[in-house]
Amino acid sequence: MVTPQQKRSAVEVIRTHGISERKACSLVKINRNTHRYKARLNEENSLILKFLKSLAVEQKSVSYGLPRLQVEVSKQFGQVNHKRLERIYRSAHLQLSSRPRKHVSYRSTPLEQVTSPGQRWSMDFMMDNLANGRKFRVFNLIDIFSKELVHQVIDSSIQGARLVREFGIISEQRKLPQQIVCDNGPEFRSKAMLKWADINNVELRFIQPGKPTQNAFVESLNGKMRKECLDRHIFSNLLEARKIIEDWQRHYNEERPHSALDYLTPKEFIEVYEKNVVSKSVHL
Repeated sequence: MVTPQQKRSAVEVIRTHGISERKACSLVKINRNTHRYKARLNEENSLILKFLKSLAVEQKSVSYGLPRLQVEVSKQFGQVNHKRLERIYRSAHLQLSSRPRKHVSYRSTPLEQVTSPGQRWSMDFMMDNLANGRKFRVFNLIDIFSKELVHQVIDSSIQGARLVREFGIISEQRKLPQQIVCDNGPEFRSKAMLKWADINNVELRFIQPGKPTQNAFVESLNGKMRKECLDRHIFSNLLEARKIIEDWQRHYNEERPHSALDYLTPKEFIEVYEKNVVSKSVHL
């Protein structure tokens, strides 16, 4: 598809051969008014462009697409027409590279819908390397309803007994969920983990082997964390890895707008949910 700007350039090239503007516009099939149009970039457009470019190079927002950038621009400049923002965004060539879609076969029976925070969590492991080549693991625990990253563990080795201790710490700070979705990893199927789940009345819902889409919420989190944090840092040691990952967790929960939450952060979404619950209880 040829853009108006490319057509304007073609008209100027044709006119260098002594052809009139009227004839050149007719050949290129562009209206003369369109050819003569000069974009009026006001000062705010320049500021928006500068702001978008700063977000595009910042580590925490480098993978933001146009909808999420729209939220950030609105916070900074107030309501900005989405078509206007898209023109600025495309003129600066800030579009993210698109990934080919994969065909996925979903289960015939749908999952039960969660209706409140803390009802169902999802957990999984990730792997990465330090600068010296030593591997370390990251344990992620996410609330499916609010998308809150509840807890993370970063260490060279994480066994079932370690997970039980971590869940003991979590239980002192908040109520445990009714269910936790996970894959069939040996840590989740360990005797210590199964015993803990039985004692605390928490149902461990294991997905089918080879079906990571059945644990899609934490897999989505893993992808964001890989792209926005792990792939963008070289960790010298575990202490540095823990600090950087903890900073990303805070950004994810308190600053990063989520499209699934109507572009609220998990923290804001939980606050709005709790206010609505209180309001309904007062009216009842």
